[in-house]
Amino acid sequence: MSQLMIFGAGYSGKAIAKSLQDTIGRICGTTRSAEHAQKLLSLGISPFIFDGDTLSETLRRELATVTHLVQSIAPGKTGDPLLRICSGDLKSLMPQLQWVAYLSTVGVYGNHDGAWVDEETPCKPVSARSLERVQAEQTWQMASDGADAPLSILRLSGIYGPGRNGFINLEKGTARRLIKPGQVFNRIRVEDIGAATAFLISQNVGGIFNVTDDEPAPPQDVVTFAAKMMGIAPPPEQAFETAELSAMARSFYGENKRVSNRKLRDMGYVFHYPDYRLALRQLWESDSWKDE
Repeated sequence: MSQLMIFGAGYSGKAIAKSLQDTIGRICGTTRSAEHAQKLLSLGISPFIFDGDTLSETLRRELATVTHLVQSIAPGKTGDPLLRICSGDLKSLMPQLQWVAYLSTVGVYGNHDGAWVDEETPCKPVSARSLERVQAEQTWQMASDGADAPLSILRLSGIYGPGRNGFINLEKGTARRLIKPGQVFNRIRVEDIGAATAFLISQNVGGIFNVTDDEPAPPQDVVTFAAKMMGIAPPPEQAFETAELSAMARSFYGENKRVSNRKLRDMGYVFHYPDYRLALRQLWESDSWKDE
């Protein structure tokens, strides 16, 4: 029986589980809290507590029969938590492992002044967190090679969907229209992360894949469109240079690129939400924007 373990079964992890419920025999996921464990259980995901430092005996026993692995936990300064625990020897924990996915970010490409990038573009990360991601990708590739299991690295753009979207920010009054001439971002609906992962499992392939929409767009355009859908006035425009921003928020604007998803498309994957207009319209008209 096929068995999936999702390390870090959060927003993206739950979407992956949902996409695979009909094709994977048993789906498990880790979380840090007992409260979230109950939520996973209600979604048909067998929950296990993982604090990022040690594996319980119960979790170790479960890993012994895992065939498919998704790592969704971000690395820290000390590297990837799972690889640190097993010293990079995945087979020692998961002797039946057949396929691995690592959820990364398009931030690994760094800044390209608005030019297009694809999976062949060399990584030149700007932020410390993106540098950690590049290092994690490399260590996961070595570990997967050692386990003789194909590794799919999913480089994700800005994630949104039910419960996490521009409508929520507008309702809370936290939405902003920051204007930085020439700045664009790609985005991805969380459901496409789940469906793309299921597609890659069905193909049993490894490689690097940009999981991102078709249309890199200025962030203020997305806010304006969402406000129009809600029938409210958008927030006033603010110049990026003079806006008060956290260091992390400002660093996002230091990376300007257009990310291509052609590789996945050429393989036959069809994006459910290829642009923000279609995606936001669906969220609003289905009244599914409020709840995860």
